[in-house]
Amino acid sequence: MGIDLGTANTLVYVAGKGIVLQEPSVVAIDKDRNIPLAVGEDAKRMLGRTPGNIVAERPLRDGVIADFDKAEMMLKHFIRRVHEGRTLISPRIVIGIPSGVTGVERRAVEDAAREAGAREVFLIDEPVAAAIGAGLPVAEPTGNMVIDIGGGTTEVAVLSLQGIVLSESVRVAGDELSDSITQYMKKVHNLVIGERTAEEIKIHIGSAYPTSEIDESVLEVRGLHLLSGLPRTVTIKGPEIRESMSEPLSVIVEAVKRTLERTPPELAADIIDRGIMLAGGGALLKGLDTLISHETGIVTHVATDPLSCVVLGTGQVLENFKQLERVFSRRSGLGF
Repeated sequence: MGIDLGTANTLVYVAGKGIVLQEPSVVAIDKDRNIPLAVGEDAKRMLGRTPGNIVAERPLRDGVIADFDKAEMMLKHFIRRVHEGRTLISPRIVIGIPSGVTGVERRAVEDAAREAGAREVFLIDEPVAAAIGAGLPVAEPTGNMVIDIGGGTTEVAVLSLQGIVLSESVRVAGDELSDSITQYMKKVHNLVIGERTAEEIKIHIGSAYPTSEIDESVLEVRGLHLLSGLPRTVTIKGPEIRESMSEPLSVIVEAVKRTLERTPPELAADIIDRGIMLAGGGALLKGLDTLISHETGIVTHVATDPLSCVVLGTGQVLENFKQLERVFSRRSGLGF
C-alpha cells in the first residue's frame, strides 16, 4: 500500500488496483467520548461549522504530524476502508514525506503507520515519489528537476540515478496562499472569511501570472463584516487576488532559484533541455508554470495529474520494489 500523507489530502494506492482512496486529511472528534465522528470529506464539510463538543481539524501541519493521536485515527480509518473492514490485514506501507523533515518527525510518521496496523513501513522523499509518478526517468544518469507544491510544504529537488542530488523544502505552499487571501480580505475589504471560502477563491479566480481570462473574472464572496459584525457580500476581481498571493509565491520562486544556483553544471544543462516539472495540488494554480518559466528562463511543465503524482510514485515503487529500493529515504533508520 502506498500512501501520500498530505497536509490537505491523503491518497492511498493499493498494488494491483491503483488509487483507491482520495480524501481530505481532516478528522472530526467527539471531545466528550474521544472518538472519531467523521474522517475525510465528511469531516471537511464540518470545518468551521461544529458545536462546542465536536472538533474538526487537520492532524498534519506543514507536511508533518501535528497531532499524533488524530493522525493515527485517520490512518486506521483509511486502511480499514481500503481493506473493506477486514481487520487481519497487515500491509507493507510506503509513505511519501517532505524531504526537509527532522528525524523525530520521520519517526512520528513511522510510529503512526505501525500503530495503524502496518507490517512494514518505508519512507520515500516526496520529490522522488512525485518525479516517479510524473514519469520522469529518475533511474537514468540525467538531471531532473521537480517542484512539488502541496498543502503545507513546497519541495524543490534535483534528481539523478534514483536519488536527490540537491533539495530544498520551504514550509510555504497551498495553505499559505489561502491564508494570504484571508488576510487580504480582512485588511482591504474588512471581511472575515473561513478556510474553505479562501480555498474556493484561490481555485476560481486565483492566478500566479496575468491571464486575460482570470483578469476579467469576478467573484461574489460572503463573509462577516468586521465593522458591523453582520454577514456581507463583497465582489472581488482576479488581479487583486493575484496581488494578495504575491508574497508566498515569491518565496517559492526564490527556493527554485536557490536550488538552480547550487546545481552542478552537467545536471543544469540537462534541466535546461528537459525543463522543470511541477507536481502537487499547488501546481493547479493558474499561471504558476508561466511565472516560474518567466523567472528562471527554463521551460516549466505541469504534470498530467499533479495531485496524484506522489501516490502514483509510491505505487510504482511498491510494484517494482527490487529495482527501485534505492529510492527509500536513507534517514528512515530501516537499514537502506
